[in-house]
Amino acid sequence: MAAKKRKRREAVTCEIQMTPMIDVVFQLLIYFIVTIKPIDVAAHLDVFRPAAGQPPKEGEEPPKMIQIQVFQGALIMNDRSVTLETMSEILEKLASLSKTQTVMIQCARDSKHDMLIKVLDRCAKVGLSNLSVVTMN
Repeated sequence: MAAKKRKRREAVTCEIQMTPMIDVVFQLLIYFIVTIKPIDVAAHLDVFRPAAGQPPKEGEEPPKMIQIQVFQGALIMNDRSVTLETMSEILEKLASLSKTQTVMIQCARDSKHDMLIKVLDRCAKVGLSNLSVVTMN
């Protein structure tokens, strides 16, 4: 028998032009960057800004501010260490005098969030609504 000769097939190379594809991708990227409308989170915050009022009369003492400091394992109210229950009783007495008193709550960076929530809940329970929350260094 005669040996069959095998034909050599030449490999056909297919090339995909990448330059037009990259151009289209960049044009789409630029289109989406230009047309995106970011949501302005700061515009949706409800911020209480007090209206300008009458200046205090001469001899009239301005209302005192209640200061509550929240630490990792302690509460300090007007420079006195207190428990949560004692703070609730004091807030109740102060709220019975005036519900428009300002309460400044200062939180340490290492304090637990649940303690801040408990303080805010106690203030809301007695009717104090003029609250300021700040972070201490």
